[in-house]
Amino acid sequence: MPALAAFPDKPVRIVVPFAPGGGTDLVARTMGIVMAQDLGQPVIIENKPGGGTIIGTDAVAKSPPDGYTLVMATLAHAVNPSIQPKLPYVHEKAFAAVMLVGRSPNVLVVRTESPFKSVQEIIAAAKAKPGQLSFASQGAGTSAHLAGELFKNLTNTDITHIPYRGAGPAITDLLGGQVDIMFATAAAVGTFVESGKLRALAVTTADRSPAAHLAKVPTVAESGVPGFVADSWYGLFVPAGTPSAVIARLNAAAKIAAQSDAFRKRVESEGLVISAGTPEEFDRYVKAEEVRWRKVVKAANITTD
Repeated sequence: MPALAAFPDKPVRIVVPFAPGGGTDLVARTMGIVMAQDLGQPVIIENKPGGGTIIGTDAVAKSPPDGYTLVMATLAHAVNPSIQPKLPYVHEKAFAAVMLVGRSPNVLVVRTESPFKSVQEIIAAAKAKPGQLSFASQGAGTSAHLAGELFKNLTNTDITHIPYRGAGPAITDLLGGQVDIMFATAAAVGTFVESGKLRALAVTTADRSPAAHLAKVPTVAESGVPGFVADSWYGLFVPAGTPSAVIARLNAAAKIAAQSDAFRKRVESEGLVISAGTPEEFDRYVKAEEVRWRKVVKAANITTD
């Protein structure tokens, strides 16, 4: 198998479909360092933000199916087909799964100076002044956007969605007081919560987070919004048609990276629960996510605006 022995014989690119500085960027860069050691080639992280992750995802869909270009996908990957009427790629046929890296809670955060100390205070303020409160997200169709829309739907409130090109710029505006709240990924806001710049009011998972700095933070459901669950995830895809032997090689490198001490130290403190399974397991997981969120999108009438 001479072709397989040669892979990889040049740098590998992981496209992050967000601006630098968010949770996806952190996960990709931390993994890339260890993957490069295992693959024996540089792993280059390329940020391609915009379009609710579609710009970067489309670039990977249209790349040669040779294993040299991957996308670090998130929940948006599974949701975009439900909320974007015209994707530039045929979603069901464009990608092949490599590995689910892990799952993570989103955290409802406010800046430390915010008057809001609980979920109920946000609900009360939103009901008193419909449309005047705002929530940030790292882009339309992302976990932060969907968590916010699900929150509005279940609490019967009107809160204005402000999308950004990544968690980095969204958090900057949240800290600056331009937006009121954010259902940010734990990886994106962990350091801000630990340093006291942001206050965590609730986590979006069914159970409380095992992360030390989030252990005492209640779930949104516990805080008086029964049925609320909206976690986020990170996973690698390559273009469809990539040889299975190449996918297996990338899966092996990604698994070593995700299970490395360096990666665990960096992300488990952020609440990420590492998965690192097979391509087939990830494929099944994403298909189930697509079905689950399609129902939520339809019930809540979520759109990209």
